[in-house]
Amino acid sequence: MWQRLAGFVLKYRLLLLVLLLAGTGVMGYYASKVQMSYDYVATIPHDNPKFLEYQEFKKKFGGDGNVLMLAVQTDKFFQADFFKDYVQLNKDMKNVFAVENIMSVPMAINLVKNDSTQKLEANLLFRGDLGNQVVIDSLSRVFNTLLFYKGLLYNPDSHAYLMAIYVNKDVFNSPKRTAVVKEVTKLAEAFQEKQHTEVHLSGLPLIRTAMAVKVADELKLFLKISFLLTGLILFLFFRSFGAVLMSMIVVAIGVIWSVGTIVLMGYKITLLTGLIPSLIVVIGIPNCVYFLSKYHTEYAKDANKTRALVHMIQRMGIVTLFTNLTAAIGFGVFCFTNSAILKEFGVVAGLNIMFIFLISFIFLPSVLSYLPAPKSKHTTYLDNRFFGAILDFLNTLVFRYRPWVYGVTVVMVVLAIVGMGRLQSVGYMLDDIPHTDKLYTDLKFLETNFKGVMPLEIAVDTKKKNGVINLQTLNKLDELTQLIASQPDFGRPLSVVEGIKFAKQAYYNGDSSNFAVPNQFDLGFLAPYLRMKGGNTNGAASTFSKLVSSFMDSTKQVARLSVNMKDVGSQKLPVLLDSLQPKVTAIFDTAHYKVTITGTSVIFQEGTRFIINGLMESIILAFVLIMLCMLYLFRSWRMLIISLVPNVIPLVVTAGVMGWVGVPLKPSTVLVFSVALGIAIDVTIRFLVNFKQELPRHDFDISATVKQTIHETGLSIIYTSAILFAGFMIFSFSEFGGTKALGWLTSLTLVVAMITNLTILPALLLWMEKALLKKAKKKELWKVLDEEEDIDIEKLGISDQE
Repeated sequence: MWQRLAGFVLKYRLLLLVLLLAGTGVMGYYASKVQMSYDYVATIPHDNPKFLEYQEFKKKFGGDGNVLMLAVQTDKFFQADFFKDYVQLNKDMKNVFAVENIMSVPMAINLVKNDSTQKLEANLLFRGDLGNQVVIDSLSRVFNTLLFYKGLLYNPDSHAYLMAIYVNKDVFNSPKRTAVVKEVTKLAEAFQEKQHTEVHLSGLPLIRTAMAVKVADELKLFLKISFLLTGLILFLFFRSFGAVLMSMIVVAIGVIWSVGTIVLMGYKITLLTGLIPSLIVVIGIPNCVYFLSKYHTEYAKDANKTRALVHMIQRMGIVTLFTNLTAAIGFGVFCFTNSAILKEFGVVAGLNIMFIFLISFIFLPSVLSYLPAPKSKHTTYLDNRFFGAILDFLNTLVFRYRPWVYGVTVVMVVLAIVGMGRLQSVGYMLDDIPHTDKLYTDLKFLETNFKGVMPLEIAVDTKKKNGVINLQTLNKLDELTQLIASQPDFGRPLSVVEGIKFAKQAYYNGDSSNFAVPNQFDLGFLAPYLRMKGGNTNGAASTFSKLVSSFMDSTKQVARLSVNMKDVGSQKLPVLLDSLQPKVTAIFDTAHYKVTITGTSVIFQEGTRFIINGLMESIILAFVLIMLCMLYLFRSWRMLIISLVPNVIPLVVTAGVMGWVGVPLKPSTVLVFSVALGIAIDVTIRFLVNFKQELPRHDFDISATVKQTIHETGLSIIYTSAILFAGFMIFSFSEFGGTKALGWLTSLTLVVAMITNLTILPALLLWMEKALLKKAKKKELWKVLDEEEDIDIEKLGISDQE
């Protein structure tokens, strides 16, 4: 079959090249339309109960996580020069496109009782001559008595002050949000420079935007570095600009196809799909090395270019097909998970790994047939003394020191298993960001002073219309508020009951001791005053009324309690919520109330759990599918076991290293095992297929064939492993901790896989020599697929290119 395919490719090479380039043009058109993803809940299946609860919450209250927070810490906040500039900063922020509202100290609303109208008037507190220090001092003393704002807009213990900037959620789910964040950051930096006071910015809008921008920047950077690095390594190996150029064109076409596939599938660039172009470069280059190395080896035998090309396709076609197939399985199994973001990654990566095989299978033989035959300087790498000495050393280990090979391996595996026992599974919202990054330090500042920025929402369904404004319900909401506020990882909650407590304080002329839930007696006097009206400041009453009403649905049946919390991680969050659940149930009996805990924090935790579980299931599935591929390829359970052992060991070692150095199991690090398994098995296939092809030519002498295979295949295995190592190590320079871990852990796995495949694998072949020889002589196992030594060029329908 592979001879006929070789004939077909060489005979119709011009037509195939034209079709390939035309297809690349079409894919390039679609690739130009690629967009960044701004969806934060794509990790969870749409039929997940927590996802459905979150969607129901968003229908009633419009969602959460659309607040950008700006904080300063200073003792001179109420000094005239500082406060005046801070007021101007508020005004400038309010004028930024997509900013809908601002909640801050200068924008604080005060409620004042008007006995003549029996109404509460809502006015801006800080008004008048704000350049006058006496006026500011007087107003600040009033502000400090308004307990509604304590813990929300200021921390009296640390002198930290918060500005909550409410942004349009539709804008922040679109590419326009980058410009909004840029403008907000610019204004904050200008204020910081003028007042020499550090400004801290955080909140989900900022975090999401910063992450998206970093993904886009790293995608471009890693593509450039991977092209340059792999090109340099190829030139060092082949000493040929032609070989480098051909390989670069192959992977460039592969990159275009991968991005085009993302668009055609209706997907966008995410943190995962953004890695695919660089992965295509890393995986595509070994294809080129396999083909070019075989071409040079075959040409060196009889200097017949056409025969060398046919042999290259014939013998490397099946190897490259199965190596790409197993790599595609390693990635493709993600499409069977329940996580949308993993499905997208799996589908695009799996398809494009097979596309890169097709591209290299067509492009390389076709172009090589038009180029001159390789010169002697282009094949000198085949006799490289340094690598030759390494291969001789490996042969010595396998044939003379086999017990030592087994012993060292056993010790290494035992240590790795002990390390695996230290593994922990945990994920944080910003655990992939360096701890020195301002995005991270600003988050920690807000956690220290305001208990964090991660939104947690509690919806209390009273199961009857107007049930929220029932005095019994208000008391229960207040009890829940105090429960939440007492937790060290939760901030000050905000709900309708806080607004009513504020109104009661105003009714009693601002006496802070009356910041409490009204009793039945108070309600009789307070009821007329709750119908607020504006004072001298236009829109203040409306703003406050909207703020209070936003914590009830339109029927006043469901109340909302919003709280910001620390980024406690996926491991601690469910423990915290589980510990709260019985206390919440004790406050709200299930017969009359339904309490739902949701919000972005819950969605993040659930998404992390789904991704980790999905990845673990994918690894098992990939392992099974790769086993079936190996069984089909070698037709022997013995060979299946032999092929799996040198690939399981690297995975165990990597897991052990993670445990010993404290790298937790999280979505980005679990990904390593599936990726590494799919790629590392390539080396095994390359070794065993070559062993299979060479065995009949050595009269079924297992020892002689192993020695020959180490020398002939070991060189290309070392070359490709070096390229893969360098390619994945690029990711270790990422600003994202997860991407960095993916880089160095995958590189480690591939290096260990190279060593085990060049030591343990041949050692096992020699250990099972008798059993393999018996089966080989029956030719049940070692029948070479479509291998014919005598190639009739004319019969294949192609002319001799020599």
